Amino acid sequence: QVHLVESGGGLVEAGGSLRLSCAASGIIFSINAMGWYRQAPGKQRQLVAVVSGRGTTTYADSVKGRFTISRDNDKKTAVLKMNSLKPEDTADYYCNADVKSDAFSAPLSWWGQGTQVTVSS
Repeated sequence: QVHLVESGGGLVEAGGSLRLSCAASGIIFSINAMGWYRQAPGKQRQLVAVVSGRGTTTYADSVKGRFTISRDNDKKTAVLKMNSLKPEDTADYYCNADVKSDAFSAPLSWWGQGTQVTVSS
């Protein structure tokens, strides 16, 4: 069992910044990719940013240049720094991690409960 706990959401004015954190705990041998996804009301969940186990990052076009994802492998955490926030960034943000429970098993995908981000215009 793996738990992902997000924190850092809230209400911010357009142009402002927020920092989301995700902490993984449980039966963890290693973590491959860690990422952030978001889901706005009435829309499908979509990728925001992901960082591989080696540190390679990928961003959605809509957040490039504004958001930065990073991770600390020792602490099993991932951070999403969000700058120049826009009303269209309003959504529930979910942490995701691909976790190996031992050296021989395939990674399983785990999700956090989500944290709400609201950007007012």
